[in-house]
Amino acid sequence: MKKLNILFTTLLMVSVVFTSCKNDDEGPNRVPPRDRGEEAIFAQAEIETYLETHFYNYEEFENPTSDFDFKIRFDTIADENADKIPLIDQVDFKMVKDRVETDLIYKLYYLKVVQGEGESPNFPDIAVTNYEGRKLDNELFDSSVIPVSFDLTRTVNGFQDAMVEFNGAGAIIDNPDGSVSFEDFGVGAVFIPSGLGYFNNPPAASGILPYEQIIFTIQLYEVEEGDQDNDGIPSIMEDLNDNGLEEDDDTDEDGLPNYSDNDDDNDGRLTRNEIEINEDGTITFPDVDGDGTPDYLDSDS
Repeated sequence: MKKLNILFTTLLMVSVVFTSCKNDDEGPNRVPPRDRGEEAIFAQAEIETYLETHFYNYEEFENPTSDFDFKIRFDTIADENADKIPLIDQVDFKMVKDRVETDLIYKLYYLKVVQGEGESPNFPDIAVTNYEGRKLDNELFDSSVIPVSFDLTRTVNGFQDAMVEFNGAGAIIDNPDGSVSFEDFGVGAVFIPSGLGYFNNPPAASGILPYEQIIFTIQLYEVEEGDQDNDGIPSIMEDLNDNGLEEDDDTDEDGLPNYSDNDDDNDGRLTRNEIEINEDGTITFPDVDGDGTPDYLDSDS
């Protein structure tokens, strides 16, 4: 049983360093972008070299002590650690699209230490986590001290792509002293190439260099369904082409993707007023003119 007690009086909102505007080539600190395909090749090689030469504290997870904090720690395979299992033999990977050049595919490596026994987030959900962000030289550039609530649509893409592979806590217990106990929560890490991170525009205060690869370690506690535009339709249902990306569904072509647009068809009637939310939480989508397109997506309904 994986258990952690945390004084949980309030949730911090999203860290400035952790978030991304989801457009790697724009921003006040922009430097001229390099070729994304060439950088992807370099990033994969650099990350794989790191995975081949580093290990994590897997032995602590195999035999956790009563005061173990279930944090992942990395170190170099050398000297007294020469016999450790390299990360490359323990990670999983998935193929994910670049958000700028969608024909460019990345091999995104992630380390699944504990799956977790609760809910798994969808890509536009809200996740409550503890985390650390590090560069490949192990320099810490950001971390949380209490659980933080993240809108996954506002995190760097590689983090968002990895989080859906984990589950939150199997049990969340409110204790009399005001702390919260999380049991059997997800624990892992993701190794993010710059094209799925900050590319040429890292946050100024972070110390991250343009085109630098980064690592996030996470403990996933809770998951909340995302409805970023508060239109009554969960954002996962606004992925109309079912491709796992929130940015490219824009029915009225007004520049606002449906998940962040409270009038999806731009007919002057809010989406919330063109759907019916039933008592059991299910949604009915009226189609007044019977043309096969629900009213909330039909500008002439």
